[in-house]
Amino acid sequence: MLYLGNLSKSYGKFLAVNNLSLHVPKGDLFGFVGPNGAGKTTTIRMLCGLLKPNYGTIHINGYELKHQSEAVRRCIGYVPDFFGVYDNLKVKEYMEFYGSIYGIGDDKIRKMTGDLLDLVNLADKEEVYVDTLSRGMKQRLCVARALLHNPQLLVLDEPSSGLDPRARVEMKELLMNLNSMGKTIIISSHILADIAEMCNSVGIMNKGRLVTAGRMEDILGLGRNEHHLIIQIRSDMDKAVEHMRELPEVSVVSVRENEIVINFTGTDEEVNRIMITLMQAGVMVGGYHREESNLETLFMQLTGVNPMQLQNNMAPQDMPEAPMGMPNAMAQQPMGMPNAMAQQPAGMMNNGNMQQGGAGWNA
Repeated sequence: MLYLGNLSKSYGKFLAVNNLSLHVPKGDLFGFVGPNGAGKTTTIRMLCGLLKPNYGTIHINGYELKHQSEAVRRCIGYVPDFFGVYDNLKVKEYMEFYGSIYGIGDDKIRKMTGDLLDLVNLADKEEVYVDTLSRGMKQRLCVARALLHNPQLLVLDEPSSGLDPRARVEMKELLMNLNSMGKTIIISSHILADIAEMCNSVGIMNKGRLVTAGRMEDILGLGRNEHHLIIQIRSDMDKAVEHMRELPEVSVVSVRENEIVINFTGTDEEVNRIMITLMQAGVMVGGYHREESNLETLFMQLTGVNPMQLQNNMAPQDMPEAPMGMPNAMAQQPMGMPNAMAQQPAGMMNNGNMQQGGAGWNA
């Protein structure tokens, strides 16, 4: 579905995206994570045709963006991190307005508006003014708008940013439902627990580079140390630590409030013997388990950034301010509407200009 080849983007001397290559198969729900300034939003804007790379190729659904941009835009539904609304438009009018921009007929717009608002649980808000909706409702409305032209690929940049817990759950359930319906979805987010729960593949960026990407289970395996045992201690922690340090085959990795993490390469039977010696020493043991990897732990290992710092920042910006005289394309567009799309309705393709091929952009 999506191929990025050696993609690079710089702003003056600042290299925002550095030689990024990525493949997202059809039907995936792909999570894009990384600290602020990693290059996620810049990458997303490039694959949506909103920013021109200095170098590299972008293929979506078999089309090459540089030479077949109109066909590519027909394949994409884009939900930006922040978007504007129209004070004087009702929800139904808002959908009809964008439907007309996409070149969809009036009868079809009305039917799709009803179907999509029902899908995003906004069917009872048709006559409500858009600016009176909650942030969560606006986000879901933006998803409905992005689906009007039935794109194969849905791209969302921080869709859960600023949402309360209930709205986050509703957004997560909506995306998982869309994925089950066959949509390929790319989502960037700082809420790593949500990414780990709903995505089947993930990519981690740091300082403009793609550090790792692949199936979720394979990526989580990178952070797993099968030799680490976590032992729960119910009493006499000091005695337990002292006892562990006396065992030549054991090394103590860390000591937590009620747990000891040890490195031990022995069998399960040998682990049981260690538990028995602890209890014989008068230590009450609550149990043990092998260390399991999670996305937050792996994220810290690969980037050195605490995930909580990301979630506390409700207005992430991957891209630096544009140089003097360079307009910010995102700020000039209506809610989620790419610049070229605003000029050329979806479906109005110039077939004579379509070419096959993969020539990249060069600085």
